[in-house]
Amino acid sequence: MYLVVEKLSKQFGGILAVQNVDFTIEKGKINAIIGPNGAGKSTFFNLISGVYKPTSGRILFKGKDITRLPANKIAELGVARTFQTTHLFENSSVFENVVVGHRLRTKSNLFDAIFRTKREIMEEEQAKEKALEVLQFVGLTRLADRKVANISQEEKKRVAFALALATEPEIVFLDEPTAGINPDETEGLSELIIKMARQGITICLIEHKIKMIMSLADKIMVLNYGEKIAEGTPEEINRNEKVIKAYLGGSASA
Repeated sequence: MYLVVEKLSKQFGGILAVQNVDFTIEKGKINAIIGPNGAGKSTFFNLISGVYKPTSGRILFKGKDITRLPANKIAELGVARTFQTTHLFENSSVFENVVVGHRLRTKSNLFDAIFRTKREIMEEEQAKEKALEVLQFVGLTRLADRKVANISQEEKKRVAFALALATEPEIVFLDEPTAGINPDETEGLSELIIKMARQGITICLIEHKIKMIMSLADKIMVLNYGEKIAEGTPEEINRNEKVIKAYLGGSASA
């Protein structure tokens, strides 16, 4: 198994945000998580990426127990994520933002930085090369020198993708990647997600745009009030009465 979540729970005070969830993320596939607002989707992502520690349960990545690892160690293993709201340096350039991502893979320390050692110079060049590579991949080469504050919301989403890709991940968690953008832009980001999957990157995403999920995902899990109520292919989810009642408003194709 690739990434396995077993009996995962997270309690905040008296509130169970995630309740006893089992889920397997399949390597090389586009996996999706859907559910109403407050269903526990982002909390679930935060547990896997190390932002939160679970109350109970465990997370295995390629057979290794990562349940209690800090977020930076999980990232070093090849797990990257984006957030609902883009976490970028608004007053820095697009290029400078993406360079930061590859620093996860470098070994230089404070001594190297102060004395500009060969290792520091070499790794700085590698980070710049990687940044240019992923900016080309996401279609933002022309905006490399533009301040993030001066680009569109859709372009910021692509910068967030590039930042995640610069860490050289095996799996990327995308938290509502198309929130706040129009249908044409949504289609463009959908194509980018497919492109990432074709490069061998495993994808897991949270989305509220059901038509997009139904056309993209290989497998879908549905959360409601922190509990898993369904899991299966888009076709299976589309026919699931629990899902239709809890989330899809009586029409799975809506």
